[in-house]
Amino acid sequence: MSLTEEQRELREAVRSFLVERPGAPWSRFAAELGVAGLAIPEEYGGAGCGTAEVAVVCEELGRALSPYPYLSTVVLASEAIKAAGDPSAMARLLPGIADGSITATVLFPDDADLTLSDGKLTGTACYALDAEVVLAFVDGELVEAVPSSRTPHTSLDQTRPLAAFAFDAVPVVRVGDGTACARVRDLGVTGLAAEQAGGAADCLETAVAHARRRHQFGRPIGSFQAVKHKLADLLLLAESARSAALAAARAPAEDLPVQAAIAGSYCTEAYLTAAGENIQIHGGTGVTWEHSAHRHFKRATADAQLFGPPHAH
Repeated sequence: MSLTEEQRELREAVRSFLVERPGAPWSRFAAELGVAGLAIPEEYGGAGCGTAEVAVVCEELGRALSPYPYLSTVVLASEAIKAAGDPSAMARLLPGIADGSITATVLFPDDADLTLSDGKLTGTACYALDAEVVLAFVDGELVEAVPSSRTPHTSLDQTRPLAAFAFDAVPVVRVGDGTACARVRDLGVTGLAAEQAGGAADCLETAVAHARRRHQFGRPIGSFQAVKHKLADLLLLAESARSAALAAARAPAEDLPVQAAIAGSYCTEAYLTAAGENIQIHGGTGVTWEHSAHRHFKRATADAQLFGPPHAH
């Protein structure tokens, strides 16, 4: 599935930034490239683009194993705020997301035990994507609340910060109604699938490069049939995952639930397989701390639980 000329330019800009400035803060990444505001309306400081452009950025972030909170802030939070439809909430939150001065996350009913009573939020979310602003879908509403406590987790994938939030009858600010909860979650699955497709593509590329460079018995290991077959299978997986992710990103609203489920299931399995085979082709090098192969495997394993395992989709 091909990209438009503008999407290819966006991909190259993001890829170049991630290579040339690997330690740049989120605010610089968001502000210099304008990617945090891609899907935010122009009146709130965004570019007014769509999910397809956001998916291009997600793919590159997955390829680079980036720790930027793009999935939580842009894919989930900005979409939740827009869907809630409250003009005052959009004016208060969206400009900060667009310019990179705000990071945000969303808590879904299935992932948290929360109750809303008399304008106060009580409960816990044991595992959530960490960010500064916390939004929660609860009792048919989308609300913003400051957690009573925030406990960071030391997780398998150290590039994806997770935290536990506790709310002890904290006052909330209503952002809007929560009728778009399922759609926002589907968009999260779609964004994650694009990240996974990018990760699978990087696993393929590094495996191919190693198979060409590494010699055994006087020949590159890529010339042996068993390795050739592995790489051919990885190519099929990576390209199919990318197609599934882009199809979900471009799906009309009525088709999004099915396309997101397909992408969530297929891309999760593809990334897990590609990450594992990448380690096999690299041999012992693939599990050393200095190599990216084991980090891809950790992220693939953690991602498989983020919005539910493949069979749940």
